[in-house]
Amino acid sequence: MNKPAVLVIDDERDIRELLTITLGRMGLRVDAASDVAEAKRCLGESRYALCFTDMRLPDGSGQEIIELIALSYPETPVAMITAYGSVDAAVNALKAGAFDFVSKPVDINMLRRLVQTALRLSESKRVEAPSAVAARMLGDSPAIQELRSTIGKLARSQAPVYISGESGVGKELVARLIHEQGPRANGPFVPVNCGAIPSELMESEFFGHKKGSFTGAQADKDGLFQAANGGTLFLDEVAELPVHMQVKLLRVIQEKAVRPIGGRAEVPVDVRILSATHKNLGKLVEANQFRQDLYYRINVIELRVPPLRERRDDIPKLAGRVLERLAADNGQPPARLTPDALAALLVYAFPGNVRELENVLERAVALCENNTIKPEDLRLAPALAKTAPVGENEDDAESDAGGLDSYISNIEREAIMKALQETRYNKTAAAKKLGITFRALRYKLKKLGID
Repeated sequence: MNKPAVLVIDDERDIRELLTITLGRMGLRVDAASDVAEAKRCLGESRYALCFTDMRLPDGSGQEIIELIALSYPETPVAMITAYGSVDAAVNALKAGAFDFVSKPVDINMLRRLVQTALRLSESKRVEAPSAVAARMLGDSPAIQELRSTIGKLARSQAPVYISGESGVGKELVARLIHEQGPRANGPFVPVNCGAIPSELMESEFFGHKKGSFTGAQADKDGLFQAANGGTLFLDEVAELPVHMQVKLLRVIQEKAVRPIGGRAEVPVDVRILSATHKNLGKLVEANQFRQDLYYRINVIELRVPPLRERRDDIPKLAGRVLERLAADNGQPPARLTPDALAALLVYAFPGNVRELENVLERAVALCENNTIKPEDLRLAPALAKTAPVGENEDDAESDAGGLDSYISNIEREAIMKALQETRYNKTAAAKKLGITFRALRYKLKKLGID
């Protein structure tokens, strides 16, 4: 069986020899080039499972090599070799199509993990993605077809992806699909809601701690980055990170290492970072509420998830799947939507998107008679039961909503009071029943003035 071939492009002999020896010990055949011209000749004569290129070369730049490979040899993952701390160059390379980057001086263990990931990626490009994975992103509308296609492309990269979109559109599902369709699929997928971790515990949760490093630290503990090592860390609601954690997260992204609280040495981590928020992160940067340097690091590639009002054609299929799931949970045949009820769903603006559709249908199943859902069973907000303009952004939707705040607040208040009554005012149980965190329930109780 032929050994997988790797091309190393660097004008420093020591780096070429180090990579050649290390990769050779991994059972790989290595070709080396010292400039752009020699690299182009090698690429034209052989097929490579992986390529490493330095950025500064005697007759050009590694960026030129990355762009050439992305255009003419897309099946070959390319990683950039960069000087220590040159993250701006790394970000530009990732945007141009690089798979990942490795900093000088080269960490051999990190290099081995990168190579293993790249080889899985090279192999996965020859294998069709499982249809079962794609099926989880339901719908046939142009918007959802484009989203599925983009997910498939992003899955092959290791670049940080910022997933934007309104609440309830399915940003975590998108993150999971990017993970599952990529070379890290066999590694862990670790989702974390940045708004659900108390500020004083964040550093310990993210980076871990050593025994005795603070009161209550009775044993060593790995953080979320170590838990996601070899896989993907999904930072949901990243806009909620306090400034001190934004600084520390930026350093982890730059150095690919974490220092546990009380630890003397940094621990290398091989993690792909995906992030998301329903807020406008660009506006938060302008308002100095989110660090611009971190924004550019996590937003190497932005993926917008369309709201449900931009993919109305998918509503019948989504509704059908939700009703099937509810029926399976309840051990009864699926409820049926009358034509008028379906028509009402098709013209509703769905400010809560897919999550709201699920909640509306779950409530309707509980209220309907004879397993048949009529328009009145849906209890849709009348002022929102109109067609919203396609392409309307979140800010426009808020301004058009007019006096709906009090209406929506009343709905929230009724739902919360009902859950509290049914759980005998056990707030933890009520939060679980409502499908929200205890912290979110506490916030809503304060906002709505409920004791």
